[in-house]
Amino acid sequence: MDAIPTLYTERLILRPLELADAEAIQQQFPHWEVVRYLNAFVPWPYPADGALTYLREIALPAIARGEEWHWSIRLKTAPDQLIGNVSLMTEQDNNRGFWLGPQWQGQGLMTEASEAVTRYWFETLGGDVLRVPKAAPNIGSRRLSERTGMRLIGTGEDNFVGGRFPKEIWEITREEWLQQH
Repeated sequence: MDAIPTLYTERLILRPLELADAEAIQQQFPHWEVVRYLNAFVPWPYPADGALTYLREIALPAIARGEEWHWSIRLKTAPDQLIGNVSLMTEQDNNRGFWLGPQWQGQGLMTEASEAVTRYWFETLGGDVLRVPKAAPNIGSRRLSERTGMRLIGTGEDNFVGGRFPKEIWEITREEWLQQH
């Protein structure tokens, strides 16, 4: 597998995740506004070594196997500061995930990051369809999916950090994405 490239958007640098990002993730990630709608797989309360454990035991091995692609999100105006994470995965019905520190939410940054990795999914990795699960109460995530041309294809329930919530699965096909771009 080739090395994951650094991606650029108008305002962002998406740098491949590395072990050295653990401390910054540990500072930005464990906030209720960030984790409440994430899958219950995320431990809560978040342990003091949660980011290091996640990188060392989950994310970096999945990258090495060619099953996942993870980027730290950084502002071009502050490239040394990690403000979030965006990922692609080859899991069934779970191909993209993200989080953004609370002070950077609501500025359209995640739309930029998501568009960049979605392009990577279709153009570089050759994906035919991109599916994204989410907690239905996560209105910001739903709006991002709507803005980027995705459509709701399934519902159910699942366990999230904040409890059991209705779950939605959103999708966009390669053909739909190409028509928009």
